[in-house]
Amino acid sequence: MTRVLVVDDHPVVRGGLVGWLAAQEDLEVVGEAGDGQEALALVAATEPDVVLMDLRMPRMDGVTATERLAVSHPAVRVLVLTTYDTDADIVRAVAAGATGYLLKDAPLPQLADAVRAAARGETVLAPPVAARLVSRMRAPAAEAPTARELEVLGGVARGLTNAEIGRELFIGEATVKTHLLRVFAKLGVDDRTRAVMVAVERGLLPGPGAR
Repeated sequence: MTRVLVVDDHPVVRGGLVGWLAAQEDLEVVGEAGDGQEALALVAATEPDVVLMDLRMPRMDGVTATERLAVSHPAVRVLVLTTYDTDADIVRAVAAGATGYLLKDAPLPQLADAVRAAARGETVLAPPVAARLVSRMRAPAAEAPTARELEVLGGVARGLTNAEIGRELFIGEATVKTHLLRVFAKLGVDDRTRAVMVAVERGLLPGPGAR
């Protein structure tokens, strides 16, 4: 039997997952949690083989919980199940130690198979996620924005004007504009809004809901 812990902050979604997985003869649901903090406690108490982990949850998100499990319970496999498939989310989850990354539109039989594969230590990726990772690896390495350029772009993300950013960073407004033009070129964009969006997608800036 493969022991599974289900972690999702939506009770209806969590209940549906628990019901389907529990109906499989070779899978045993040993617990369910509504956030990452609760998940850590339940992993210690129930010792699952696989944790089915949502990403965006209150108190502690799935990436943070995955990072901590990789240290405290390295034998436990984490299979991310989420609606989010941005490059930043995928890279953060994989870097944190997730064994797999599935989207919530996956058919339930495929989900059960993915849990079994994760328990065997196999990497499980939804086709769109695998395609994104391959594209990212094949893409020519672009010059990364400097720390100062990201500070300037962070000011833009907070809604500051060039003058306000300059005062905050103790640089002239013309220098702010120069930094922004360089960021635009490096990110392949031509306006402030798109620059912030791309930076967030690539994990260069925290998203609006980041804690």
